[in-house]
Amino acid sequence: MAYLSDIEIAQACEMRPIGDIAAKAHVDEKYIEQYGRYKAKVDPALLKETDREDGKLILVTAITPTPAGEGKTTTTIGLADGLSRIGKDVTVALREPSLGPVFGVKGGAAGGGYAQVVPMEDINLHFTGDFHAIGAANNLLAAMLDNHIQQGNALGIDVRKITWKRCVDMNDRQLRFLVDGMGGKANGVPREDGFDITVASEIMAVFCLASSITDLKERLSRIIVGYTYDDKPVTAGDLKAVGAMTALLKDALKPNLVQTLEGTPAFVHGGPFANIAHGCNSVMATRLALKMGDYTVTEAGFGADLGAEKFLDIKCRMAGLTPDAVVVVATVRALKMHGGLDKKQLATEDLNALEKGIPNLLRHVSNIKNVYKLPCVVAVNRFPTDTDAEIDFIIAKCRELGVNTVLSTVWAEGGKGGEALAREVVRLCEEEQGDFTFSYELDASIEEKIEAVTKKIYGGSGVTIMPNAKKQIAQLTELGFDKLPVCIAKTQYSFSDDPTKLGAPEDFTVTVKNVKVSAGAGFLVVLTGDILTMPCLPKVPAAEKIDVDENGRISGLF
Repeated sequence: MAYLSDIEIAQACEMRPIGDIAAKAHVDEKYIEQYGRYKAKVDPALLKETDREDGKLILVTAITPTPAGEGKTTTTIGLADGLSRIGKDVTVALREPSLGPVFGVKGGAAGGGYAQVVPMEDINLHFTGDFHAIGAANNLLAAMLDNHIQQGNALGIDVRKITWKRCVDMNDRQLRFLVDGMGGKANGVPREDGFDITVASEIMAVFCLASSITDLKERLSRIIVGYTYDDKPVTAGDLKAVGAMTALLKDALKPNLVQTLEGTPAFVHGGPFANIAHGCNSVMATRLALKMGDYTVTEAGFGADLGAEKFLDIKCRMAGLTPDAVVVVATVRALKMHGGLDKKQLATEDLNALEKGIPNLLRHVSNIKNVYKLPCVVAVNRFPTDTDAEIDFIIAKCRELGVNTVLSTVWAEGGKGGEALAREVVRLCEEEQGDFTFSYELDASIEEKIEAVTKKIYGGSGVTIMPNAKKQIAQLTELGFDKLPVCIAKTQYSFSDDPTKLGAPEDFTVTVKNVKVSAGAGFLVVLTGDILTMPCLPKVPAAEKIDVDENGRISGLF
């Protein structure tokens, strides 16, 4: 049987005009700014002017990712369509895809199969230009910083202590470490430099956590770009860059409205990675979605140890949000990989491998239920090769934790395949009361916060803090940044900081190499293991398969 590709399914969809989708989302046309027929920006003034109550908030997260795939975004979209099919007034809130994975190995982030947001090509490529605006604001600040040094350096910035990098929304290893300002006095001051991918920029984090233009400006002004010769922080406010940066970001700050294949309103806005940033869509889009639907389904990046941890400990803490239910997505295939099977062996029933791999799922579920104290359901993305015995095994193991398991077939059936999951989510929201608790308190020391996440969420035995990181922690504590939440950057492929440790490893320590402050975002970035803030392309990048025909029709995107 020949299956249509994701892009073929998306292109065959008959989209509704975005004005109709806005009306379905209770958004008056005076608040929308159309980008063509099927995309729009929504004026955040609506947040102040609506008298609608907040709906229920459902977070979708997943087990530790593997090459077998889990389908978290697909499940998020299919669940929203499933809720709509059972008669609920629903919105979905997602992140925008980064061009790096689109052209790299992971592909786009608009869902898959019959659970997608559309127009898929636009969303996965330039969309409404938000990432370009974020990159421009980031690089304007870098240009003004270097220009200040060139023009006399009145602030006394030590070029060896500059922490601000330029960015580009592309996987480009060549740009990780550079020496620039070469070519003589007229061409700048020579110094070591480098690029981050745009989604790892602090501007992206500020953008996603800002609650208004005023809050955006205040956050931008606090961004630290480097230190003086006597170790005093220098900010974007000191460089007088904030007004111009805000001018570049003011339109981008308006949340984007699109639709699922089944016409469910979708707010797609912001897109930090969860392994190197906080991994959630914008606070403004989430708040709009909550106001405009009785149920809002959102997702957080990568596994629950990264995306969900940061959603709960950073975003919910800052924005005053409390999820009503959490969905943990798993596949039999991925759990068998965690049990040691090769990707080529996944089509055959193997309860032994499943038994070895399922502790990964159970640790994530236990964290949601017992650390964060939130109602939880496991969604198993069913593949044709999954056997009843394998499914029953997962159901029984999750039941021991007091958590139900629901089969999801949204990739193949869209909203219809998400109806059972939708009913269980509604039951959780209506019948099970959470007692939401963070995994650490802000008044703990920086080391204690890192250790709390390592022990409670990752299942590790402790942390090893390298000498350089110890110095940084001491300096940040002295500067008064020790009461901020921690945003831990680590591999997405393991609970530990070693990507080869699959399943649910124990008795490991997490190695902390660097700790830096994102003062504008309002958190500390903790770099562990071999994590990089500029990814690279694989040997055969997805970009090689993307093409456009003479009619402008794109192929090869996934």
